[in-house]
Amino acid sequence: MKRSPADEHRLQWRKSSHSQGGSGNCVETAYAPALGVLIRDSKNVHGPVLVLQPQAWRELAATVKQNCPRL
Repeated sequence: MKRSPADEHRLQWRKSSHSQGGSGNCVETAYAPALGVLIRDSKNVHGPVLVLQPQAWRELAATVKQNCPRL
């Protein structure tokens, strides 16, 4: 089985407070200093992990907030 970058670190995964009690379609994020911001599907915690540099994460979050104002 292929190991993900998340397997190598003790990470503190976080989910948005907007996700609590919702449809279950959630993502979780964690920060690993040597890697950047990690993103995974909360229903598949052993699945693939997307790794973004902090600046790319900030830009993604700003774009989502701008285009989805109810979030």
